[in-house]
Amino acid sequence: MTDLPVLCLPLPNLLPAPPRRISIMTKPLIALILLCPALSVMAEAGSPEHEQAQQQQQQQQQQQQADTLSGSVPIGNVANQQLIPATLLPTIVVTATRRGRDAFELPTSVDRIDASTIASAGPRINLSEALVRVPGISVLNRQNYAQDLQISSRGFGARSTFGVRGVRLYTDGIPATMPDGQGQAANFDLESAERLEVLRGPFSALYGNASGGVIQLFTEEGVPGQTLEAGLSAGSDGLMRESLKSSGKSGDFSHVVSLSNTEIDGYREHSAAERQLLNAKLSYDINPDASIMLLLNALRMPEAQDPLGLTRSDVAANPKSVTQAAVDYNTRKRVAQNQLGAVYKSRLGNGDLQVTAYAGTREVRQFQSIPVAPQNNPRQGGGVIDLDRNYQGVDLRYSTEHRLLNQPLRLTAGLSLDQMEEDRKGFQNFQVNNGITALGVLGALKRNETNTASNIDPYLQAEWDIDPQWMLSAGLRSSHVRFKSADHYIIKDATAGNGNPDDSGSRQFSDVTPVFGVLYRYSPELNLYATAGQSFETPTLNEVAYRDNAVQTAGLNNNVAASNGWHYEAGIKTRLTNDLRLNAALFRADVNDEIAVLSNSAGRSVYHNVGKTRRQGAELAIESQPFDNLRVNAALSYLDATYRDRFSLGYSGEAVAAGNQIPGTSKTTAFAEAEWAIQPYLKTALEVRHSGKIYVDDRNSDTADSYTIASLRLVAEHHFGPYTLQGLARLDNLTDRNYIGSVIVNESNGRFFEPAQGRNWLLGLKLNRQF
Repeated sequence: MTDLPVLCLPLPNLLPAPPRRISIMTKPLIALILLCPALSVMAEAGSPEHEQAQQQQQQQQQQQQADTLSGSVPIGNVANQQLIPATLLPTIVVTATRRGRDAFELPTSVDRIDASTIASAGPRINLSEALVRVPGISVLNRQNYAQDLQISSRGFGARSTFGVRGVRLYTDGIPATMPDGQGQAANFDLESAERLEVLRGPFSALYGNASGGVIQLFTEEGVPGQTLEAGLSAGSDGLMRESLKSSGKSGDFSHVVSLSNTEIDGYREHSAAERQLLNAKLSYDINPDASIMLLLNALRMPEAQDPLGLTRSDVAANPKSVTQAAVDYNTRKRVAQNQLGAVYKSRLGNGDLQVTAYAGTREVRQFQSIPVAPQNNPRQGGGVIDLDRNYQGVDLRYSTEHRLLNQPLRLTAGLSLDQMEEDRKGFQNFQVNNGITALGVLGALKRNETNTASNIDPYLQAEWDIDPQWMLSAGLRSSHVRFKSADHYIIKDATAGNGNPDDSGSRQFSDVTPVFGVLYRYSPELNLYATAGQSFETPTLNEVAYRDNAVQTAGLNNNVAASNGWHYEAGIKTRLTNDLRLNAALFRADVNDEIAVLSNSAGRSVYHNVGKTRRQGAELAIESQPFDNLRVNAALSYLDATYRDRFSLGYSGEAVAAGNQIPGTSKTTAFAEAEWAIQPYLKTALEVRHSGKIYVDDRNSDTADSYTIASLRLVAEHHFGPYTLQGLARLDNLTDRNYIGSVIVNESNGRFFEPAQGRNWLLGLKLNRQF
């Protein structure tokens, strides 16, 4: 297999480099600028012109309420709908299987979270705010912006210590997961999101390598007219967030542009962070059958402090504390990412053609707390990671509909090509001058290599309605993944242990993953389904970077293979009444050659295959509206994720027993909320969240205890002529419970625990002006 050509685009800096921190005087100025329009609108409220405009607005609201209750208002333009409860639960339309379909008609577990739910779930910074509502999905907020969220789907991805592993991430069709299967979600702009879609189960494998699940974000569409929006949020631990958004449509052109700035001092010591995010979507209708969309995304994180994990005794003494090593070495991370994409859609013959192309750059510098002594080893990669990455890709897709035996047949064929190239360097995190050692500074070069990863994946999907009651679904994806590394940091005399050998090398992985599904329409209100499919997960570049020197003296780790497995799911989807919807699923995944840590010391993690694992469980999602002004939702999950084979840990020689729980997974998770519409413009809700205990390592030597917390929220909306003022108030962890929010799996120093916030508050205000 040949490498894809590397496309190094000189992408502009879409966001200017901001100062390290916005000064204490600048913060209130920004707040005043954003609140001035709201104050002027409120001052205008007493004028006769305003009274007349308000009467007209009330008449429009009454008419819209009547239309909503009759079902004549289309779903999707959430930002312009009133906070009026509907008597019927809306149809959930998703594109997770690459076609816009009613989720009720799909033989798979798929959920959609709309913009209004995202807006009320929190400050719109992290996916953990909204995805807690999806059964089978675990998104742990680490209270640490220097580390990515811990996202797992039915136990896949739970073992990841950095980045998102085992779950594919997409924004507007552009992958945030690299060809090696590792991704990050920091560039997900929840401010302009129209919806999130979450796919679980066997059909996830049709998205390629490391697809234990798929999470997709879709940016809202500009609607006719022009809308300007300014927002300000403040919360516990010094949280301050400002946002600006413009959207609209004029003729054939529409746009959405969103810009936000987030600053936080952090719940724990040494956990302050600053982040800016730009997201833009520009669309043009070329003709009634063709359109093009441009997507721009830029992320800046000038500095995010890393407090590291805590031991159990540290947590007991002070959960807000920081590891001394984090202070000594000033552990921190800096990120800059630019991304440009384009999506072309056209009617072609009897079907629809879609071409998606993208390119981006990502720069990372991260200071770790690796001690000085281990870095004197010439084979040690240093305590500072310096990464400069270019990535690009194309997805070609053609969808068409035919008839087979006089029954509807829907076909989708496509080809995904993705590649990344990175210059990765490692430096010492100290300097020695005149016998004095300065820690937490950029030191001597210790690692220098150029890495590439690429994939070429053709795929095919089909749906056939055999008769009005039965539908068959099938898919096939052929994945070809290649890694290549060129080592530029070579020190001779490696045989004597006093040098660093040439670790250049390459690895190739390939597999064909089929999936099959059947849906039985028992009645218009009840569907039954079953699916089965194969998965394929390669090790990441990081997981092949270091080898076991006892069996291999140079090159990439050749002793870790790709894992593969079979996934099974059976479920029921029912609309018991017009105001009650229930989805339930049983699942099981048997994986061979599971990838896990062999040894972890001095900044070097070596991976190997540990045999068979099994993940099995059940999920239940309930959505109901027993009264016009009351909604009740619940998501319940049970997961039993275990190692099926015994294996040994290389760094200690200890054995991991068959039957041990896979670390990072919880057997039980639950979420429930009851939302009451006090008035059409005022809603309040009570949320309850539960998580069972989580083991911290393969040996199951310790756990993060189970917990249950509750939250209250209040959402208000008011209209002043062309203005709309929206407010959000949240109080989370009402009982101020001390609990562990996430764990660092297999942390070699015993610093497994990352405490969650105690009782915390959030206030948000947003002003919307329509033209």
